[in-house]
Amino acid sequence: MRPKSPRSAVLLACAAPLAALLSACGGSSSSPAAAVPTPLGVHASIAAASANPVTVSPLPGTADASPTTQISFLGGPGTRVLSVSVTASRSGNHSGRLAAYSTGTGESFLPAHPFLAGERVSVRATVQSGGPSQTAVTTFTVAHQATVSQSEFPDNPGDARAVQHYSSAPALTPSALTVTTPAQPGAAPGDLLLAPYQGKGSPGPMIVDQQGHLIWFHPLPPHDVATNFQVQSYQGRPVLLWWQGRVLEVGFGQGEDVIYDSSYRLLATIHAGNGYHADLHEIRITPQGTAWIDAFDPIHMNLTSSHGAANGILTDSVVQQIDIRTGLVMWEWHAFGHIPLADSLNPPQRTSYPWDYIHVNSVDPGSAGDVLLSARNSWSIYDVDIHSGGFRWRLGGPHSNFRLGPGTRFYWQHDAEFQSGGLISVFDNGSDPPKERQSRGLLLDPSLATHTVTLVRAFTNPHRTLLAESQGNTLSLPGGDWLMGYGGLPDLTEYNAAGEVLLDAHLGKGVQDFRTYLSPWSAQPLTAPALAVRPASGGGGGSGGGGGLDVAMSWNGATDIASWRVLAGASAAALAPVASGPATGFQTILRVPTAAYVSAQALSASGSVLGSSAVVKG
Repeated sequence: MRPKSPRSAVLLACAAPLAALLSACGGSSSSPAAAVPTPLGVHASIAAASANPVTVSPLPGTADASPTTQISFLGGPGTRVLSVSVTASRSGNHSGRLAAYSTGTGESFLPAHPFLAGERVSVRATVQSGGPSQTAVTTFTVAHQATVSQSEFPDNPGDARAVQHYSSAPALTPSALTVTTPAQPGAAPGDLLLAPYQGKGSPGPMIVDQQGHLIWFHPLPPHDVATNFQVQSYQGRPVLLWWQGRVLEVGFGQGEDVIYDSSYRLLATIHAGNGYHADLHEIRITPQGTAWIDAFDPIHMNLTSSHGAANGILTDSVVQQIDIRTGLVMWEWHAFGHIPLADSLNPPQRTSYPWDYIHVNSVDPGSAGDVLLSARNSWSIYDVDIHSGGFRWRLGGPHSNFRLGPGTRFYWQHDAEFQSGGLISVFDNGSDPPKERQSRGLLLDPSLATHTVTLVRAFTNPHRTLLAESQGNTLSLPGGDWLMGYGGLPDLTEYNAAGEVLLDAHLGKGVQDFRTYLSPWSAQPLTAPALAVRPASGGGGGSGGGGGLDVAMSWNGATDIASWRVLAGASAAALAPVASGPATGFQTILRVPTAAYVSAQALSASGSVLGSSAVVKG
C-alpha cells in the first residue's frame, strides 16, 4: 500500500467526455422534502470512455449522502488520484487527505470536516488508471438525516424445552435443532451453520452436524444477535463470517461483521463506512479482500406525495463495498434516487414512523461490473451497473424488463443470487401479507434475448406447509442439491434436484434464523477441553461398575474428536487411563471409579491426543 499524506485541494478543469459520463444524472434540491430524482439509466458508453473507468462515490445525483461521507475513486489496478477539489454550496471548499485501498484499485478522499445537511457538493479530480490521466466528477446532495427509535425487536418467549444444556459447558445454552428427516443418501456433506435468535435459547452463531448435534456455539453479549453465519474464504483460507449487533423494531440492524479463523480467533471486524452501521441483511467477502455489506439510512422527508406524513421519515437502503484492511468505502449506492417511491408495495403511514419503502435484503456482486440486489418491498430484483449505479435490468415488481412466465412471480422475496449458466435463485417468501400458500425456492432463467423469464425449478416442502413472513434463503449445494432456510420460521429443508426431501429439521417454537448454510468445516480450538465431574448416578454411560464418578467432557468447536479417554489418580501428578469411549455428540459422559483427581483427553480417529482438559478434583 502506497502511503499518503494530506494534499491541498486543487480546482480542476472538467475534461469531457468522462466527466460528463460520470455526472450524467439528475440532482435534487437541498430541501428534505425534495422530489425523488429520476431513476438512473445504464450509461453504455462508460466502458468505452476508458480502458479502466473510474467510478466516483457518492454516485452522481445521490440525493441523501451522509454528512460524513468520503469521496471514493474506484478503478482498475494502479488507480491513483492526482488531485481533487471538493466544493459545497454552503460550507465552501473542503480540504482533506487521500487514503489508498489495499487492493491498489483506487483511493478515498477523506474530508477534514463534515458537510452540512441539504447542501449540494461538487467534486472534480484528476485520476490515473492504466493510461493517461482523466478528469472525474460527481455532484451529490447531503441528507437531512433522522434518528429512529432504538427499541429492539420484541422477544418471542419460545419454549424452554427447546434449549440445549451441558454440565461440562454450562455457559452454552443455544437453541436445539430437531431433525425430523435424517440425512438421506445423496445429501450434501457438511455441517449446518445457523444463527438462532428469539425463543429461550441464547442467540449466537452455531454449528451443528446433520444429526442435530452441537459442534460449536458462540454466545453473544446481552441484546446482541447474529445473522448470516457462514463459511467463506479470506486470505486464501476458510473462515467463519457473520453479522452481529442489535435488531431494531423498525426492521433493520445496527452492528458489525466479523471474521474468525479455524481456531475461533477474531481476524477482522468490518464496519460500515460514512457514518452508517452495518445492517443484518448482507455480508460477502471477495478474493480481493473486500466486503459487500448493506446499511440503512433514515432521512427526513415530506411524504405527502406518497400519501405519507409531511414531516415523515424515509428509510433508505445503502450498499457499500468496503476494503477490509483499511476500512475505506470503495463504492456506495443508495436506493433512493434510483428506485422511485411509487414502486414501493409497502405503503407509508400518516405518522412519523419510518417508512421502509424499499428494504434491500441481499447483495450479490457479479462478474461483469455489476451487482444483484433484492428489494423486498418492491417485489423486484435489480442488476445494477457498478460504474453508473443504474439498472441493467429489473426482474419482477412494477417495472420488470422481463415477461414473467408461469410460476416465476415472487412476493416479499429474499436472497437473490447469481447461479451458473445465467440463472438466478431467489427465496420467494410469498407472504406478509400472504400472496401464496407456501414459501418457495425458485431457480429462474431470465433471457436477455427474448426479455422473458422462465421457471427452471421450484422447491416446496411436500410434508409441511411452510409460509415464512420474513427472512429465508435458497442455497445451491454440490451435486445439484438445494438447502432452504425458512428464516422467520424455525425450519430448514434440503432438496435434491427433483425436489425430494433429503434432510428436514426445525428449531424451537418462535426461534428465527435469518439464513441457513451448510458447508464442510474443520477446526481446532485454542481453548482446552472442558470437564465436569459428579458422583455417579443411575444410568451412567461408559465403563466402570456401580458408584464411582460420572465424567462429562466437551470441547466447544473441535471437529475431529473420535473418542475420549479419562485419566484418574490419587494426585494430580500421577494420573493413568481408567476409561475410554467414542464421542457421542457435543458432550460425552463416561463412568469411572472414584478418584481424587481426574482429567480427560480428546482423541482423533488414529488415537492421537488432540487436546487435554485441566485436572479437576474428583
